[in-house]
Amino acid sequence: MITGDVGTGKTALAQRFGVDIVREASKRGTNLKYVHINCREYRGSLFLILQQAVSTFHPTFPKRGYSAEELLPMLVQMLDDESAYVILALDEFDSLVEKEGSEAVYELTRLQEARQNKPQRLSLICILRTLKAIEKLDPSTRSTLQSNIINLNRYSKQQLVDILNDRVTLAIKPQAAPEETISLIAEIALSENGNARFGIELLWRAGKYADAENLGTVTPECVRKAVSSIVPAMRKNELTTLGFHEKLLLLSIARLFKESQKAYVSLAEAEQAYTVACEEYSVKANSHTQLWKYLHSLSALDIVKTKVSTTGSRGRSTLIYLPRIPAHELENELKSLLEKE
Repeated sequence: MITGDVGTGKTALAQRFGVDIVREASKRGTNLKYVHINCREYRGSLFLILQQAVSTFHPTFPKRGYSAEELLPMLVQMLDDESAYVILALDEFDSLVEKEGSEAVYELTRLQEARQNKPQRLSLICILRTLKAIEKLDPSTRSTLQSNIINLNRYSKQQLVDILNDRVTLAIKPQAAPEETISLIAEIALSENGNARFGIELLWRAGKYADAENLGTVTPECVRKAVSSIVPAMRKNELTTLGFHEKLLLLSIARLFKESQKAYVSLAEAEQAYTVACEEYSVKANSHTQLWKYLHSLSALDIVKTKVSTTGSRGRSTLIYLPRIPAHELENELKSLLEKE
């Protein structure tokens, strides 16, 4: 069994293993096939899953006329006839559990018990997010499944950066994806439970935005546009509920990102820009402590995010980034709200 959150590489790991072990088996003269089936695509039906597995060996096998109980021994007989072995990887395994329950899973896992002194033709890899999905199975079925478990942890930010950089070398022109842009994508993917798939999708979409705008590089603003195209941007009423000075601070941050095309700005830069905005709107600037509170509130709403940087000669500093909305859109919306006030 392989478990782990979305985007932690469960499917990729199983498929990579499948390619490697089939190649190794071929070197040794063993007829081994790796069959990967997404149970959710087949509505969790054991019949449809086995039908797909059988069609791997006999593409013209009739699609009607047999039950799941008949297909399983037929599959094994085909393997016996061809002196073949199969590793059946059942992705989204929880779909099968939810639809078919203990009986179907029991038949799959205990198949060899009815074949004493015969080769074990069928092996299983079950892929799912958590083991909670199999808690509803009866104890005997559960005990068979839980003998070998690989749990994949969420990726760290550095691992996400490594994965993204690997894709950059394959798909993007040299120097066209700056280090800061990749860092921002990794930061956002990390906030989505370390989802590498989400990060790769962001990189691809950000590259498309850069192409569409004839830019020489994939900028952080391209990344923010990519995020807002995947994850719905914040609702406008979330901005209307902010206090006047919270809006001013957020406007200042948006302007910094729009003008600099940077992925991160420091709290000190934000404070300076906020002071300028206060002069523009003829109001007295609030204290550093109050700004820190505003920043904390904005972060809690997921409008901005912060991280602590330890690089440089001045020790620790707070860095700010926009995770979900393009800077120019945010600036326009805030200017409109502030003018009304």
